Amino acid sequence: MATRHDTAAPPAKEGGAAPGRPPADAVSEQEVKRRAKLSRRWQRDVRWSPYAFVSPFFLLFVAFGLFPLIYTGWASLHQVELTAPTDMNWVGLRNYTRIFDDEFFWNAAKNTLTIGIISTVPQLLMAMGIAHILNYKLRASTFYRVAMLAPYATSIAAASLVFVLLFGRDYGMINWALDFAGIDPVDWQGDKWPSQIAVSTIIIWRWTGYNALIYLAAMQAIPQDLYESAALDGASRWQQFLHVTLPSLRPTILFTAVVSTIGASQVFGEPLLFDANKGASGGAEHQFQTLGLYLYEQGWVNQHLGRASAIAWTMFLILIVIGIANYVISRRLRASS
Repeated sequence: MATRHDTAAPPAKEGGAAPGRPPADAVSEQEVKRRAKLSRRWQRDVRWSPYAFVSPFFLLFVAFGLFPLIYTGWASLHQVELTAPTDMNWVGLRNYTRIFDDEFFWNAAKNTLTIGIISTVPQLLMAMGIAHILNYKLRASTFYRVAMLAPYATSIAAASLVFVLLFGRDYGMINWALDFAGIDPVDWQGDKWPSQIAVSTIIIWRWTGYNALIYLAAMQAIPQDLYESAALDGASRWQQFLHVTLPSLRPTILFTAVVSTIGASQVFGEPLLFDANKGASGGAEHQFQTLGLYLYEQGWVNQHLGRASAIAWTMFLILIVIGIANYVISRRLRASS
């Protein structure tokens, strides 16, 4: 009878079919290298991703903002025509001295100033009053707030053409109302001050609601405790508006005043479309020609790109002065408060 002898299997040789498990220290070393690589990648991602996200803005700004600004400044020092924009002749500051000696430039500057005052002051006062009314609890307040933005959303061309019809000399509704009240018709496009008032009316109509919503947002941020304390002291609503609302809105008022001033210095579409001849002269006697129209006339009508570039840089320097004045005034307001 055969006898069974159980024997243990021989150990596997090195290089055989069943290799042994790698040592634990080798696995940990590979894991450390992998984690270190991922950590470096994560650090690079955290450091450079924000720049990648904002890079489209800077690329567009360099292409359509910074480069045209620098090129315009360079062109302002040359004599260059629209018919041959690559042919430049160095003239230094001659374009600047020439426009400063041009009476049409100073006329456009005066018109820009007067139109800016006529449009900005009533606009901000009306916006303040509308915002104060909307700040109270009214029925359908959301509808009124949306309606305030309707003029702002309307195109300049559509609004200007409608106001041209309203201010027509012979068949305009404004003159019809004046004639009904016993007042002689007004030549809104031919006379200086009526034409500037008419152009300012278009600007007021378009931007009053926009500024009113800005004031409304600032009013709603004022703590109600201030009004309750003023009411307990016996202050009327008018006194609360003078001594609580206006001081709290001081930074917002300064912001809207500066933005409106900058916008007024760049008025272009309204006077261009209001002109009966649809030209850049701002009326037959340049009675409502602004700096924007004067720039357009020199560059694209008279085809003097060098002179137009000098006008553009002059307007840019004016805006810088306005910005510096805003900074100084805001610092003094913060110091006084």
